[in-house]
Amino acid sequence: MTNPQSEEGRQQAAKDHLWMHFTRHSTYDTHQVPTIVRGDGVHIWDANGNKYIDGLAGLFVVQAGHGRTELAEAAAKQAAELAFFPLWSYAHPGAIDLAERVAGYAPGDLNRVFFTTGGGEAVETAWKLAKQFFKMTGKPTKHKVISRAIAYHGTPQGALSITGLPGMKAPFEPLVPSTFRVPNTNFYRAAETSYLGPDDEYAFGQWAANRIAEAIEFEGPDTVAAVFLEPVQNSGGCFPPPAGYFERVREICDEYDVLLVSDEVICAFGRLGHMFAAERYGYQPDIITCAKGLTSGYSPLGAMIATDRLFEPFSKGDASFAHGYTFGGHPVSTAVAMANLDIFEREQLNEHVLATEDDFRATLNKLNDLPIVGDVRGDGYFYGIELVKDKATKTTFDDAESERLLRGFLSGALFEAGLYCRADDRGDPVVQLAPPLVADQAVFDQMESILRDVLTRAWDQL
Repeated sequence: MTNPQSEEGRQQAAKDHLWMHFTRHSTYDTHQVPTIVRGDGVHIWDANGNKYIDGLAGLFVVQAGHGRTELAEAAAKQAAELAFFPLWSYAHPGAIDLAERVAGYAPGDLNRVFFTTGGGEAVETAWKLAKQFFKMTGKPTKHKVISRAIAYHGTPQGALSITGLPGMKAPFEPLVPSTFRVPNTNFYRAAETSYLGPDDEYAFGQWAANRIAEAIEFEGPDTVAAVFLEPVQNSGGCFPPPAGYFERVREICDEYDVLLVSDEVICAFGRLGHMFAAERYGYQPDIITCAKGLTSGYSPLGAMIATDRLFEPFSKGDASFAHGYTFGGHPVSTAVAMANLDIFEREQLNEHVLATEDDFRATLNKLNDLPIVGDVRGDGYFYGIELVKDKATKTTFDDAESERLLRGFLSGALFEAGLYCRADDRGDPVVQLAPPLVADQAVFDQMESILRDVLTRAWDQL
């Protein structure tokens, strides 16, 4: 047996026993497994004592920053009082209080909060609710889902079916049927789609939204239950919605009696400067899915938030939503979430993001002078930097080149230079950045400096 107190022994144990997520394990045949042991504010440290900027907030999660002892204390206090109880026909104070608080933040009449343990489960829950709701209200054939190309919505079978990444789905097919894709809002690549309109973001957004109406018509309005959209689409590298896009989508959903699901697993709880991103972009969803920032990652928790209209059929007679998760709404997680939201309000984290997002954008935009940087896009504290071979023609890298660029160089080089972030090839090659919401100009400048150095070296190696 290996010695868990020894770093050498722990490395061997990781290679022998730990099955990491979304990981090419052969990478570690000749390399150490990066082992993160501590965090404080916007920084993390590995087992060798090296310090890094957490440029991805863990995984778009650690909104309030690392090292918040009051969140650990809230967890310990709750665990000592009531460590666990399920929400299956029972309740506990933490779930009640948090449901009321989240509903208070949510726009409109999104008043019903169904807790899960993460975002994929929240998406799964939303689809199941949409199907059962229409069955209970006399429209039993409405079950299909529309989502966007390249979009990621989770790994459970249903959520993965809604996901628009063919390569991620192929190993697990056949998946849940009845999901269909429409174009995303990547204005930088609009000319490569079937869009032939003017070089105008509003016009492009209207065109993209109208493809949803077209898909509903093609499948038959009496068969489509929901449209799942992220406010800012993550996969592909942070596609913000053009002005007027969600307004048009809302009109389309109302016209065809289709539910609009705002998948805010990444975008909620401050990532875009609001508790919910739908508020930022001025649209009213029927369902919001969320997770990640709800607890700043200090304990697992997700939620599906539904309107009173969707809950109404379940409020009478013998009706029930036969769905749930053992650890959904866990007492420790709800206690942590309440303490995390206290931090949001006391330290005005949303207001901080809104006050500094233009500075973050301006700092990242400095990288536009590099020949490898094609586009810098995003909102709030959520950005993607698309990498190209030719800025003038927007020529991207082929698969082999992308492999060498991202996995062969950038991922390791950025980490070695002191920046943890994501070099991603789900779509065109991008570097994604989403620091904790406590980041300031000094952190922005450090990130830009590291990115400038590493991207310059990457270009020199091409």
